[in-house]
Amino acid sequence: MSNVKKLYKKVTTNSLFEMKQRGESIAMLTAYDFSLARLVDKAGIDVILVGDSASNVMAGHETTLPITLDHMIYHASSVIKAVKRALVVVDLPFGSYQGNPKAALSSSIRIMKESGGHAVKLEGGKEIAMTVDRIVSSGIPVMGHLGLTPQSIYKFGTYAVRAKEEEEAEQLLTDAKSLEKSGCFAIVLEKIPADLAKKVSDSIQIPTIGIGAGSGVNGQVLVLHDMLGMNTEFNPRFLRRYLNLEELIPNAIKNYITDVKSLAFPNSEESY
Repeated sequence: MSNVKKLYKKVTTNSLFEMKQRGESIAMLTAYDFSLARLVDKAGIDVILVGDSASNVMAGHETTLPITLDHMIYHASSVIKAVKRALVVVDLPFGSYQGNPKAALSSSIRIMKESGGHAVKLEGGKEIAMTVDRIVSSGIPVMGHLGLTPQSIYKFGTYAVRAKEEEEAEQLLTDAKSLEKSGCFAIVLEKIPADLAKKVSDSIQIPTIGIGAGSGVNGQVLVLHDMLGMNTEFNPRFLRRYLNLEELIPNAIKNYITDVKSLAFPNSEESY
């Protein structure tokens, strides 16, 4: 296993498999609109997730549950227009796939046809294995999601770390193998113990992408608005902020207001 980085003009599901084989970590971020997606893609990100976290960061909801399939298609189509290199994965929102495999396939087809997305992501383990198989068999790539699954927040009742107990840890490992067998090309592991995440990663051939799952996985994902510091009230242990836009943006706006009020903007060079 080498750690040599390969340059991809266009990242595909097969690219991610190759990256795991080479030992190159996969970098993944969310995006929900054209302008930020263009910058994320331009920076060289491998995977863009059009996450149902748009429900939180774009629409202001407390959970991911209210966002609809139409909303997700809108956000995904905006992102796709901006992206030249990254693989774009789109979340299937709550209620669009849990009922039965036929409904899940219908939702997935709508996302692929109406947004141009490259793949879909579903939450759940062996209970959605038939659904994953149905979607993949139709030619649509599927990314899995295990551990803390935000669409099940009212079932769990907490955003605490999952699979700390042996029984749940074993079930998660079984679920990961089931998702791989059903055809998933990768699995997100959210808020589980680092040792378990590494064990899962070592037990399957497909890549694992962690969020709050330690460094023993095959890649990492964060919500773009979180890592850019647009909301400093959200401060989980796994989050590293690379900017503090909650401070920088208001400061820029205050400077603009000051210039407008003092008639310093626009100046002669900014006028026709």
